[in-house]
Amino acid sequence: MSSALTDLFPYPIVQAPMAGGVSVPRLAAAVCEAGGLGFLAAGYKTPDGMYQEIKQLRSLTARPFGVNLFMPQPEYPGVGTGSTGAAVAALPAAGAVEVYAHQLAGEAAWYETELGDPESGRDDGYDAKLAVLLDNPVPVVSFHFGVPSGEALESLRRAGTFTLVTATTAEEARAVERAGADAVIVQGVEAGGHQGTHRDNPENDRSGIGLLALIAQVRESVNLPVVAAGGLMRGGQIAAVLAAGADAAQLGTAFLVTPESGAHAVHKQALTNPLFVRTELTRAFSGRPARGLVNRFLREHGPYAPAAYPEVHHLTSPLRKAAARAGDAQGMALWAGQGHRLARELPAGRLVDVLVSELADARTALSGFAAGEGGAA
Repeated sequence: MSSALTDLFPYPIVQAPMAGGVSVPRLAAAVCEAGGLGFLAAGYKTPDGMYQEIKQLRSLTARPFGVNLFMPQPEYPGVGTGSTGAAVAALPAAGAVEVYAHQLAGEAAWYETELGDPESGRDDGYDAKLAVLLDNPVPVVSFHFGVPSGEALESLRRAGTFTLVTATTAEEARAVERAGADAVIVQGVEAGGHQGTHRDNPENDRSGIGLLALIAQVRESVNLPVVAAGGLMRGGQIAAVLAAGADAAQLGTAFLVTPESGAHAVHKQALTNPLFVRTELTRAFSGRPARGLVNRFLREHGPYAPAAYPEVHHLTSPLRKAAARAGDAQGMALWAGQGHRLARELPAGRLVDVLVSELADARTALSGFAAGEGGAA
């Protein structure tokens, strides 16, 4: 691990920034206090909402922490579909979203709510949030859904902020390095929630790369510290990605079920509920590929959801909120990584302790194996 990154947190454990109210200050603070790197998720928040959470987190811990930003999304001249909905593939974005809205009319009636306005904004307040983070610097800032400008990264560096950018391919990692980021978050296809692809190409929907293979590809492509993300739930897995070349591991689903997490109780319970046996990448809820537990909404609408983010996110937002109010897991976006059945309902700080202990055990076992192998030779 690079010295700059090492100095920020004692243990190679990063709590993933999970948007939608999950990565709240109390969760980030608990992880930081236990020796990991806690993160706030600025996605879907207003600039002031982000600033207020930073203030709250600073009142809870003096340790370094991170804030994650979503990159503004480009305008799409046309939009394809994520799976089998070829009928709307040639429609312009507005037309494809309108078709999907008609399909969701029954959901709106069922939950007794209106569909959201798909034109609620594409930039997630990015410029204003970046301005806040330059005026009130935080130790770490990460970026999802693209690469910030070299100027933005350099401005953050001058402010004393360490920067990370998500990549899902070696090519994307090279773009991260060229832009001047301090480190790359390597996100495997196993990861829960949204894939942080830089360009949303529907043709690539089923071609994601597994984490271990991706770490190796990125390690041979760039000279940056690597934070590995995707399906990690145990200390032994952390040891594996470190052995594969990562400098730290980022875990999201593992922290989602902790009492400090802001996730809805129904979401937490669903992770280990035998009713939900697998996860799948879907565009059903947001228009961008995101991994969640397979429920009724995902099964019924996933095949026809257009590649239109954040329009679909805005469109389905009232439906997801209504389902959560009703305690209906079948209508919620139950984001989860492939290791979700390994979730442990431990306090966040205790979970870090357990992961560190498991990591140490795995490293000891690995060292003993290596020593024995050398003796046999």
